[in-house]
Amino acid sequence: MIPRRVSNPPASLALLGITVVAWLLQSMNPVESLRLLALWPVATPELIRFSDTGIIETGFAPWQLLTYGFLHGGLGHLFFNMFALYMFGLPIEQAWGTRRFVIFYLVCIIGAGLVQLLTAAISGDIYPTIGASGGVFGLLLAFGMMYPNQRIMLLIPPVPIKAKWFVIGYGALTLFFGVTGTMAGVAHFAHLGGMLFGLALILYWGRQDYRQRYR
Repeated sequence: MIPRRVSNPPASLALLGITVVAWLLQSMNPVESLRLLALWPVATPELIRFSDTGIIETGFAPWQLLTYGFLHGGLGHLFFNMFALYMFGLPIEQAWGTRRFVIFYLVCIIGAGLVQLLTAAISGDIYPTIGASGGVFGLLLAFGMMYPNQRIMLLIPPVPIKAKWFVIGYGALTLFFGVTGTMAGVAHFAHLGGMLFGLALILYWGRQDYRQRYR
């Protein structure tokens, strides 16, 4: 695929910057940020005891399907997601162009949020979901499909691995964690939801491009 012209600076870096700023603002008022912008299950009671902050009034709102992806649970959570956005987002945006890249990233975040709402409805658990991992997992899938034999260096352990095996292994591990309930407090099915919606969008675009090329 011939690289397409991207905006200057690339949208992937702009999204990274916006997310970092959102985390800084979140740090100034964490309770209000989580109350209004985190993704709460549809069945959330209007009044809920939240951690040690006492009783707060909250609940699901449509905008949370997007805003939750710009909040994070800590510096480590933010770093790993933004490192992945930088590592995988730049080459994908270069190949697809800015518009398609931004649509893809946001669709993956929203799709992951929808899957998380379904998961919460089935389990009955009431807790807020935050993080850009749904979008990151979508980018990871796209990178593995576009550059399957590209070697990437893992952080832990620091060994190289082909992108296709990394995607397959990471996806399978995430599914295992979600089914078994391992690593409670992590929205594993939301991560897989980002991959699922990303795959659906890639297949849709591929079909569209094929029709335009050969009509």
